[in-house]
Amino acid sequence: MIRGADIVVRSLIAENAEYIFGYPGGAIMPVYDALYDYADQVKHVLTRHEQGAIHAAQGYARVSGKVGVALATSGPGATNLITGLADALIDSTPLVCITGQVAAHLLGTDAFQETDMVGISMPGTKWNIQVRSVEEIAPAIAKGFHIARSGRPGPVLIDITKNAQVEFGEFNYVPCLGIRSYRPYVTIEMPKIQAAATLINESERPFVLFGQGVVIGKAEEELKSFLDKTGIPAASTLLGSGSLPESHPSYVGKLGMHGNYAPNMLTNKCDVLIAIGMRFDDRVTGDLRRYAKQAKVIHLELDPAEINKNVKCTVPILGDCKQSLSMLIEAVKPNSHPEWMQRFREFENEEREAVMGKDLYATQGGLHMGEVIRLINQYKEDDAVLVTDVGQHQMIAWRYFDYKKTRTQVTSGGLGTMGFALPAALGAQLHNYNRQVICVVGDGGIQMTIQELGTIMQTKAPVKVVLLNNNYLGMVRQWQQMFFDKRYSFTELENPDFIKIAEAYNIKAVKVTEREYLSEAVAQMLIHDGPFFLEVVVEKEDNVFPMIATGCSVEEVRLS
Repeated sequence: MIRGADIVVRSLIAENAEYIFGYPGGAIMPVYDALYDYADQVKHVLTRHEQGAIHAAQGYARVSGKVGVALATSGPGATNLITGLADALIDSTPLVCITGQVAAHLLGTDAFQETDMVGISMPGTKWNIQVRSVEEIAPAIAKGFHIARSGRPGPVLIDITKNAQVEFGEFNYVPCLGIRSYRPYVTIEMPKIQAAATLINESERPFVLFGQGVVIGKAEEELKSFLDKTGIPAASTLLGSGSLPESHPSYVGKLGMHGNYAPNMLTNKCDVLIAIGMRFDDRVTGDLRRYAKQAKVIHLELDPAEINKNVKCTVPILGDCKQSLSMLIEAVKPNSHPEWMQRFREFENEEREAVMGKDLYATQGGLHMGEVIRLINQYKEDDAVLVTDVGQHQMIAWRYFDYKKTRTQVTSGGLGTMGFALPAALGAQLHNYNRQVICVVGDGGIQMTIQELGTIMQTKAPVKVVLLNNNYLGMVRQWQQMFFDKRYSFTELENPDFIKIAEAYNIKAVKVTEREYLSEAVAQMLIHDGPFFLEVVVEKEDNVFPMIATGCSVEEVRLS
């Protein structure tokens, strides 16, 4: 007979949890007391804020493919997880979050730090539960891990009352292998595969859009083989980046609001649109009323809720894309589309001349964000992980980072959470201390979770932080410039001395304001043994192009 708190920890160990990211408090203190005895079996990382804990768990999950684990107390500790839960749900990140709760007999009495976490977290979780007795703990955790990792992954919250943590019970952990009425995988229908293959074989201008579902489904090789056989141009969503090397002959760029010119311009010219593991987010489609109306749409998707949700498809193929792509590869004929591909290359050259020269190779004036990313590419390793916050720097880094390996893109996609990057980079780095993790942030977002520099200091995680500082909330300022007559309402920032802050956390820090010193500073950062903070002061009113304004068609993408 052992305490419920020990059952919590032993259950996490049984699920091969490597790291727990968390912050202690009264209602979860028995679990923290239990953790004291299992330090050699599971590592706990004390973050400086519960939001930092859940974002770190997300970063860990995204690069490892495992379930991230976060731990918090009741009340304000638990509610500080909500942003991360919502972020993880929309970006399909597998998490198990465990929160403490007041004793069962106090529920509903407005006891100290009591909050209805089941009610609050329901819209932001794949599944949640409140555990009120010791017998329920292990089964709930087993079920939680199964739900978090199976099918379309997502976050789970398990709220455990304090009495359940201190009661004694037997530990008999049985992994959950299935739940009645929960069927995360379906049998792929062969007639749908054949119908899709017919459309693809007869197509003159086919176009592949691939998203994070390729990464989640571990279908990177199948995607490559499909493109090798068919010769179809292929473009990536934000979260799909890295699942296909950008050097692949079929790769034609990135989709969406700040994606590349060619894939946006030609979406409305293809005759067959093949969407693989992506959900037709509004940032990809622009005005849905004018999106790919000329095309027959084939949608390979695991989540039935995404089929026909935004874009009506001709042939829906419901199921795991690793399996459906394998079946498609057998059914399609070898092909190539040189004339169609050439149209992408022509638009690509137009973008290169209009935008990329200034972004990447400026010789006069202030520094541009793209110059920093170009130099990072020059010195980084092939499997380096890019972690970005949200804003202009995110789009510039995404546009110009040279993705060569899968699971090298970590960012907040669907929710757009400022403050995500710094703790997420910590979690990504802890998965593998020897892998380069490059955290690119803006001066706005980093100040939302800057306290996690303390966690980096304590763990000695060798995260390389690159702050692109324009003293603005840059993306909002760009919109104010373009659509609000340059009325810069509350977007200019008076910032602290970031170098002193980094140095106060015993992190090596360098500030660059001149172009002639940038290359040396980037090289120094990437070879430094330990965490490094590089601040680069960039143009205050630099904008990100191409751009599709809200309400516009993808064909209305602007180069300036």
